[in-house]
Amino acid sequence: MNRIIACIDGSSAASAVCDCAIWACRRTGAPLTLLHVLDRGRYPEPGDLSGAIGLGSREQLLDELSKLDEQRGKLALEQGQLMLEAAGARVLAAGLEAPELSQRYGDLVEVLQELAPQIRLLVIGRRGVKSRQQGLHVGSHLESVTRTLQRPMLIVPETFKEPGSLLLAYDASPNAQLAVRMLAASPLFKGLPLHLLMVGKDSEEHREALADAEELLENADFLVTTEIRKGEVEQTLLDYQQEHGLDLLVMGAHGHSRIRQFFLGSTTHHMLRISTTPLLLLR
Repeated sequence: MNRIIACIDGSSAASAVCDCAIWACRRTGAPLTLLHVLDRGRYPEPGDLSGAIGLGSREQLLDELSKLDEQRGKLALEQGQLMLEAAGARVLAAGLEAPELSQRYGDLVEVLQELAPQIRLLVIGRRGVKSRQQGLHVGSHLESVTRTLQRPMLIVPETFKEPGSLLLAYDASPNAQLAVRMLAASPLFKGLPLHLLMVGKDSEEHREALADAEELLENADFLVTTEIRKGEVEQTLLDYQQEHGLDLLVMGAHGHSRIRQFFLGSTTHHMLRISTTPLLLLR
């Protein structure tokens, strides 16, 4: 679990993903892998199609289809290599060491699950090239990745600027407390202003929980602001973030309050669709 892995494709978010990964590498000192996955659904591996269309007079068509698939796959492979090389050059131009360039064939979710043991942070665009072509606001694979990959994920919109502040959604659940400890132990945001927001009832219990989290983060050199607000979780978070001009939103992907509903229900898709800033999900 020591590498930052950035998913690179032909979408307009690829440059932002690359720049975000560069920033994360500078902050953490972790090595970088640029990953391109050749989608099996769009470019199937060559195989024996004879059972699908028959033999005899159809042999010529079978041969032509096989050659066409092979050519498409070859071109997609070469295009992916060029994208990786361009991203690698961008990393070098930023003054970092040469990244590892990795091209894999298969399903993105399956590839990331295989790589999970070495992922310290996954950087991925909010939508890929296929989703943009289809007019989707969120990538077709992104929700599956966020639900299955048990690693921190930094989801990037089509533009990126280095964060100067962040908002951490906090519900005092064990997983939210773990998210606080993860932030405190990581160099990724050290020294940045951090707003700690709890959405719910303003009670003594909640204030005490916020105070405990605040103390832990301040001991880790964060400048912390805390607040409790009533309202619907997603809208309250967005309103607070916009009100204070905070550059990045951090949330735990599993909780035991309305935050849990937020991340495991349809509101996940809604937040990813409307957010204009990077979103860090901590598992």
